[in-house]
Amino acid sequence: MVLESPQITLALEDTWGISALFCSKVRDAEQRLVTQEDARCLPQPLAVNLHILKLRMSIVGSSSNFIPTNMHWTDLVADKKQRQLKSIPQDWLVSPPPDSTLDVTGFPETCGLLNAREIEITNTSVDVLLEKLASGEWTSVDVTTAFYKRAIVAQQLVNCLTEIFVDRALARAAELDDHLKKTGKVVGPLHGLPISLKDQICIKGLETTMGYVSWIGQYAEKNAVLVDILLECGAVPFVRTNIPQTLMWPESFNNVFGRTTNPYNRSLTSGGSSGGEGALIALQGSPVGVGSDIGGSIRIPAAFCGLYGLRPSYGRVPYSGARNSLEGQDSVLSVFGPMTSSIGGLKAFMKAVTNAKPWLKDPLAVRKKWNEDEYNLADHGSGKDLCFAIMWDDGVVVPHPPIRRSLEVAKAALEKAGHKGFSRLTHFSSRAHLVAVVDWKPIKHGELGDVTRDIWNAASAEDYMITASLTGEPIITTMELENADAVLAPFRPKKGVWNALDYPAAIFPVTTVDPNLDTKKPRHDFYDDFDKGIHQMYDPETFKNAPVCLQLVGRTLEEEAVVKMTEIVDAALASAK
Repeated sequence: MVLESPQITLALEDTWGISALFCSKVRDAEQRLVTQEDARCLPQPLAVNLHILKLRMSIVGSSSNFIPTNMHWTDLVADKKQRQLKSIPQDWLVSPPPDSTLDVTGFPETCGLLNAREIEITNTSVDVLLEKLASGEWTSVDVTTAFYKRAIVAQQLVNCLTEIFVDRALARAAELDDHLKKTGKVVGPLHGLPISLKDQICIKGLETTMGYVSWIGQYAEKNAVLVDILLECGAVPFVRTNIPQTLMWPESFNNVFGRTTNPYNRSLTSGGSSGGEGALIALQGSPVGVGSDIGGSIRIPAAFCGLYGLRPSYGRVPYSGARNSLEGQDSVLSVFGPMTSSIGGLKAFMKAVTNAKPWLKDPLAVRKKWNEDEYNLADHGSGKDLCFAIMWDDGVVVPHPPIRRSLEVAKAALEKAGHKGFSRLTHFSSRAHLVAVVDWKPIKHGELGDVTRDIWNAASAEDYMITASLTGEPIITTMELENADAVLAPFRPKKGVWNALDYPAAIFPVTTVDPNLDTKKPRHDFYDDFDKGIHQMYDPETFKNAPVCLQLVGRTLEEEAVVKMTEIVDAALASAK
């Protein structure tokens, strides 16, 4: 690893020991940059290698963006939070309920800030929103304002936002409305639709801290490729959302913006690392958001917050121009994907982005437009003879009672809909579906999950420790084959298995925790101490009313089929209620 600064460039060659030494050295120097004198104090060969090894220009930034080293990290945070507060229109501030009120999902509609029409807009599905925006029935300014107001309420409830840029977003919405009025045509398939973005996705002119104090004051000089594509598609980027320090946590807490909580139960986490997106969308503060996923970071918050989310295969959604941890780690790659409260948002986002030919802007993007034949399951018997394999546990932990019950609910719903054995399903469409539901036995999920974790750890520890040390901020210390068409499975704990295999996976809601149904049952046999610890952690009252979701996993680059099969399962669940 390398640190490049106006004073000196250091080569840091050890993966673990030098990190602690370097952090200590920076603390001893009172959070200033390492000087030539500091470098001489470092032992060889860990000290200076003047033929330069970079710690990424994006970490330190250009000298014009570098944070003054005479400011303590807490002062930098206080200034940033004050600027964030000033970006909120004062008449959008409300009196939130006390912290003792755990479920705040109903508050945005009763707080008095949104009028009846704005409540209707924010409760409308993505498909209908796009129709009304394209027809001019609803203007983008009105839709963006409605979601912005609800997003600001969400911020005051669960602390889910990082960057707030109201004037800029509304100006963009007004331009789109003007274009539609003058030409009668939409700019693109996402015309006028507000879209929220995870904090790591760069927008020109905005800070991208990614939860690092040392990145405060670094303004993006250009958009991430995905942002440019969303703009071409007619979308309105309108907020960025909270993440954990380093992105490598299943919750969302950092020293810059603090902790994001779960709107269904504010004593619980919203998940991570796309936890700001999860909490925001659960409160209907955004119709579609973009998260990233290297080990579950879309699926965890989507599951915790009762949403739909898609982890696509690598390259379907462009990643270039975004900031990240784990630079140089190419074994298991992070991907961007959609999160939404309405299942139609998955297809709308993926179809728009892939049809925009992202490979022309990002050379690592896969050259594959949205394929409607694949969406109609042409490679899966046109939806006939489908086989859903249910993985009851992954051989690592036995799922908690509500997770087990959700699998049973999904299986029963599929069977009720005609998916029992090879019986005929006729309710979903005029075309008959023949579907089997079978059990699935996982193969070496524990081993593959451990290998994936080791890859992350080998690449990440020095990266995020050095970045945090630039301002002396503390490191967060809570880190720790059948012939089936798709697999239905719990989304945890070895969620990184599907990343390692590069299989697309979609999250969908099934039920909520019910202490009367999901009682804790005694167990005496465990896979290991980890399994035992997970079992002991469960308390039905603690998780009361928390969303319970499952994931549907398909084969590499079969996003279209995964979306369609998720719709089939979702329809079966809806009809069974």
